[in-house]
Amino acid sequence: MTLITNDLKILSLKDLMLSSNGEGSLTLKIPSYQRPYRWSSKSANQLFMDIYEAFNNNISEYRLGSVILHKDNDFYNIVDGQQRLTTLSILLFVIKSDYQGRLSLLNEDYDDLSHAAIVRNFDILNKRVGELSVDERKRLEQYLLERCTIVQIVTDNVQEAFQFFDSQNSRGKALAPHDLLKSYHLREMKHNDEQATMDLIQQWENIDQARLSLLFEWYLYPIHQWQRNKDGIGYSSKNIDVFKGINADSTFNYAMYHKASHLYVEQFNRSGNHELFASTPITQFQLTEPIIAGRRFFEYILYYEKLLKKVAYRINDANGKDPELLGNESVRGDWLTKRLYEAVVLLFIDRFGEEAFTSRIENILYTWSYSIRLHMKRVIKLTINKYAQGNHDLNTGLNLFERIKEMRHPNELMEILFKKPEHHDKYEIMKEEIFKINHWSLNNDE
Repeated sequence: MTLITNDLKILSLKDLMLSSNGEGSLTLKIPSYQRPYRWSSKSANQLFMDIYEAFNNNISEYRLGSVILHKDNDFYNIVDGQQRLTTLSILLFVIKSDYQGRLSLLNEDYDDLSHAAIVRNFDILNKRVGELSVDERKRLEQYLLERCTIVQIVTDNVQEAFQFFDSQNSRGKALAPHDLLKSYHLREMKHNDEQATMDLIQQWENIDQARLSLLFEWYLYPIHQWQRNKDGIGYSSKNIDVFKGINADSTFNYAMYHKASHLYVEQFNRSGNHELFASTPITQFQLTEPIIAGRRFFEYILYYEKLLKKVAYRINDANGKDPELLGNESVRGDWLTKRLYEAVVLLFIDRFGEEAFTSRIENILYTWSYSIRLHMKRVIKLTINKYAQGNHDLNTGLNLFERIKEMRHPNELMEILFKKPEHHDKYEIMKEEIFKINHWSLNNDE
């Protein structure tokens, strides 16, 4: 597998991106799993300034970093360096439009947002190059092609390419926890079909990265912790072990049991046997159960990202209720309370299914979640964490996440009695709804 040593070299931009016969020296390609082109005008301008400064100071060789490529037959897919190489292609085109046919990255199919970013950066680079004299422009072109260099790293295995990308990036700016997990679980997929791996990576990369961070930090990690009566805040790269799951080669009894369960569900769903029972395919994942490392980790994340969207729709849009019932998300305390509400609904639906999330259940979970917002003038992370674990004076001993985990039937929720919260005039509509649901008097003296 691994790095192609003959292709591990330092290349000039001319050798990497152009050749004398009018074809690219390498057929560079942006694979479908790559993120869109998003470099800002500020970043493009800074790249130009850095190159121009090196040119002006007559630095003999100016290194522009490295690119990681995955060799796929006759193509070289860019795993790392796409943003920089695309911007350099724009700069070369600005300097000499004849290069367009020889710059493969300018002939890619881009989405509308990427195209808009390319146009913006063309404008800023065209402006900067236009400030140069004809002679200076020609000398900059020569400097850019012959004395600006890039370290080329090529592998013939896509998993290896991503792992190398992650290890390279971890030496500089800290990687997001979910990127570290991606690298870890790719290593667990070393025996998987490469096309299937690339398809999963593409689906992963298609998720907005801020949304992916939110999914881990405010839903998956807190739910994992709170149902075990542990702290659910402070998610970082230091506590990603909870998502590493059961290794493929583990033969412990518990590991074999869970791996066998996954295999059975997959085979059952593929066979179509669920149709014999007039049912939908069996849900493969549970938030209360261990993750299986590798392919199933990615499928697990993709599944819960979609389920969270359904949850958000159910509690936001489906019933047409007054939006003030969920507070104002621009207020930090309201934002935190809504995350708590979505998290507990996510756990409930995950355990019992969407059909079990009736209006009565919704009212119970809404009461529990938003009572803390009524009760407290100020809600912070620590408030939510304490309340979720059942350690707040409003719900002492009631960890609803732990309770749901232990329930055998959704109706067990109806056995729970809530303490009447103190309330503030700021949340009048919310107060009226919760008090009506629970048949509480609006009179504080009763």
